[in-house]
Amino acid sequence: MKILLAPDKFRGSLTALEVCNAMEKGVRAAFPTAKVIALPMADGGEGTVEILTQNAGGTLVNCTVQDPLGRSIQTFFGRTPDRNTAFLEMASASGLKWLVQNERNPLKTSTYGTGQLIANAVEAGAKKIILGIGGSATTDAGIGMAAALGWKFLDKNGQELVPVGENLVYIEKIIPTKIPLDIAIDVACDVTAPLFGHAGAAYLYGPQKGATDEAIEWLDKGLQQIASVVQRDFGVDLAQIPGTGAAGGIGFGLLFFLNATLKEGVNIVIEQTRFEEQLEGVDLVLTGEGKMDAQTLQGKLIAGIARASKARGIPVMALCGTQLLTPKEIHSLGLTYATSILHRPMSLPEAVEYAYQGVTETTHSLVSMLFFLQQ
Repeated sequence: MKILLAPDKFRGSLTALEVCNAMEKGVRAAFPTAKVIALPMADGGEGTVEILTQNAGGTLVNCTVQDPLGRSIQTFFGRTPDRNTAFLEMASASGLKWLVQNERNPLKTSTYGTGQLIANAVEAGAKKIILGIGGSATTDAGIGMAAALGWKFLDKNGQELVPVGENLVYIEKIIPTKIPLDIAIDVACDVTAPLFGHAGAAYLYGPQKGATDEAIEWLDKGLQQIASVVQRDFGVDLAQIPGTGAAGGIGFGLLFFLNATLKEGVNIVIEQTRFEEQLEGVDLVLTGEGKMDAQTLQGKLIAGIARASKARGIPVMALCGTQLLTPKEIHSLGLTYATSILHRPMSLPEAVEYAYQGVTETTHSLVSMLFFLQQ
């Protein structure tokens, strides 16, 4: 039996690599002679840089950038051994994780640090960037990022604006950088929101970033303003393209300022890890994540893994902490089986502590059953 382990992290308890280790322990206990391939996965969000860098045999590079409020922080990006491809996460520079609760205000935050992160990767020799944009603290349409790369934004009096969310509404002129970046950028973007409007960046995601009702209205006006200036002066109408509202409108900014390509995060990870190649000769795929719910149905990692495996006729079983899907929904994903690793009531702290053991024991039970059925 050849088994491919391809789980996501169990958020708050186990990394994807730890899940793989627990699964392998369970497989070995049930079927010592099985061939096991461990392939820690991610969905384009938190942890993707480490997963992709490790898979490529690359290294992490430390650098100094600005956090969402302009403070100096230490962060990192990954790169392949040949240095041609860099792996970046917007959240590592411009994420909510850098702010305490009372600092969260997308009127005042900026993606400047993300621009610095991109500049560092280019300076280090990258010709291509894979960029995850989840977990942002910003709603600035990417003007902070662009400012770090040499773009300028002027008001009606010709004065340069500080590139933060509250100043979007004042933009009357955009001055491009004198040294455009010659780099291909693929963006892991699972959000399909347009730039502005009630389904756009400010209204849909502003509240979780600390925006009040008044701030949301102001930010939405600003997003409309920059879209209008870009269309008027550059002849480009991008605002209604799905994904331009992602991460506070940086989807729009990446398309306009850097000519990036927006892709589903899971597809990027499957491509970069050569997942479909890894399926050759595999009898069973084991995957999993912390919670399986409605989001799992919306193109997340497990759905992508099940889709690729099902196309080859390979059964896929999923383990998780919380399992909220119906049998019909599990089947619709292409999964053969899905189960929780928790087999008795327990508190959240207990569940976190038990996660490794639960993954090991549940994997052991599943593989034992399959081994018995094959006899």
